[in-house]
Amino acid sequence: MDTLLLVKHLTKKFHDFTAVEDVNFEARGGEIFGLLGPNGAGKTTTLRTIATALQPTSGTAIVAGYDINEQPEEVKKHIGVLTTDIGVYDRLSGRENLSYFGELYGMSAVDIQRRIKELSDLLEMNDFIERRAGKYSTGMKQKLAIARAVIHNPDILIFDEPTSGLDVLASQTVLNFMKRSKDQGKCVILSTHQMIDAERLCDRVAIIHQGRMIADDTVSNIENITRTENLEDAFLKLIKDVPAEKTSAPITNNNSLKSRLMLTPKWIWSAAIIALAGAHLFFQILPQLETQRSFGYLFIVVAVFILMFNKYYVRRRR
Repeated sequence: MDTLLLVKHLTKKFHDFTAVEDVNFEARGGEIFGLLGPNGAGKTTTLRTIATALQPTSGTAIVAGYDINEQPEEVKKHIGVLTTDIGVYDRLSGRENLSYFGELYGMSAVDIQRRIKELSDLLEMNDFIERRAGKYSTGMKQKLAIARAVIHNPDILIFDEPTSGLDVLASQTVLNFMKRSKDQGKCVILSTHQMIDAERLCDRVAIIHQGRMIADDTVSNIENITRTENLEDAFLKLIKDVPAEKTSAPITNNNSLKSRLMLTPKWIWSAAIIALAGAHLFFQILPQLETQRSFGYLFIVVAVFILMFNKYYVRRRR
């Protein structure tokens, strides 16, 4: 099997927050490769970077022979992405939706209609393909979303939490399509935190935790190494063995402002004591001078302001 996706030292940072750090893995044609991890582990960031929706901070990925940094337009031609966001236009019919996305990929009118016929038969969409998508059930919309993602017949298919929020029938549609794509020699990437789906579908898996890769092997090998009987237990054991690290959240403008204004209680009390001590000195040593007395009052006002600021602003935002 040929390697269709090669990820090399991929790192993505958002300001001071490292979402993905030095991720490496490869996926081949004719297999389903699982990218597993808890929510917030960095799975979606990794996949969005591979799909060129995000620019990597460092490292790269080679998609069907094309570098995501140097040839992003070529990468898009060879990759299809299905996420929890169904992403179809309710006012258009199923056929119109697929025609529109086919045109975005630069397909000819003849190729678009041929591909629509092929996908309609494969996904059993012929009964509703001409109806407005707004009238579709959840299962119908999911079939249309799959067809939209693969209308250009890409070599690599990315499914990012594709069954989240779906009922059993709609979920089965997604899983069956993944199996068919594998049988057709496609490279299928499944990102999920559902270990049951991963164990049932995936030939190999990579586990990502806190933005870093902690395992990359076949399901059976990972279970043997961890001495567990199923992938879920192996997964829990692996992430438990990883030491917890204190990570910072992405800094937004509001967070940045808050961090500049945040004062520690120790600093606040020290400032208050100094201010009151200064006021005392001015009152006791030079009480006869109006200028020094004014400064004394100023010190008291500053001390009170700091205490009030701590009580009503800083503490409420922690």
